[in-house]
Amino acid sequence: MNLFLFLSQLLNGLLDGFYYLLIAIGLSLIFSLGGIVNLAHGAFFAIGAYLAIVLTPYIGFFGAVLAVPLIVACMGMIVERLLFTRFYRVDPLYSLLLTFGLAMVIEQGLRWMFGSAPLAYSMPDALRGQVFMGDFVYSRYRIFLICVAIAAVAGLWFLLNRTSFGRIVRAGIQNPDILSSLGISLRPYLSAVAGIAIGLAGLAGVLMAPINPVHPVMGAEVLTAAFVVVVIGGLGSFWGVVLAAMLVGLVKGFMVAIGLPSWSLAAIYLLMFVVLLLRPRGLMGERILRFE
Repeated sequence: MNLFLFLSQLLNGLLDGFYYLLIAIGLSLIFSLGGIVNLAHGAFFAIGAYLAIVLTPYIGFFGAVLAVPLIVACMGMIVERLLFTRFYRVDPLYSLLLTFGLAMVIEQGLRWMFGSAPLAYSMPDALRGQVFMGDFVYSRYRIFLICVAIAAVAGLWFLLNRTSFGRIVRAGIQNPDILSSLGISLRPYLSAVAGIAIGLAGLAGVLMAPINPVHPVMGAEVLTAAFVVVVIGGLGSFWGVVLAAMLVGLVKGFMVAIGLPSWSLAAIYLLMFVVLLLRPRGLMGERILRFE
């Protein structure tokens, strides 16, 4: 087997891992802080891709990369205020049913507006072509995507670990009663976290639109893998989700590299089974008192 082709497939797997990460880390945040199982998260990923198609003729691709996550984040904050806020103190099963219905509404809305046929979205001319590193060749756009994903995740880490906002969010994840006793309301933080989490899903949609066909059910396809990442990484753990996304991407890329692409999804489910068998909380899952 050609070594450079093998490495290229592993990088493609890591690429999948990075956009799974942008979606999974938001899923983990929303559930850890508010107890909401957001099955509509993938639908916002699809909205991001369609918004990129609509806005790019007016503001260009790079403008869409900046604008679309903000628009989707605002949508997420509105949804949180109108819908999620009613389900924070009830059984997570109710939020699961709510967000499943919301995902169906969004999917049918996209189908009504844009049709069921997949739409193509061209990558910008500035990012076309390949990067040559000796005998190794890789897509310039895919390198750009990986860099943007790393920057977004690094920015989120800084927000959660180096700011007063992040300290309150982390305290709210572990034990919100402590914040209540100090007179700190979690309401504005819940809205902000929903906006950030759903905005990251929108960013993933923009970034993946030039690579994958854009169609109404694309969110449902990626959501399952994102949930696998959350389960493997463990709730409440930022680095657990990061590590799980990279592992899932590498496993998927490895299966393609050895000539078994049809087994790539089965392999990540097997990885989840093994992790849960050995460590039910996930690789780096933290103990969250209010869920126990």
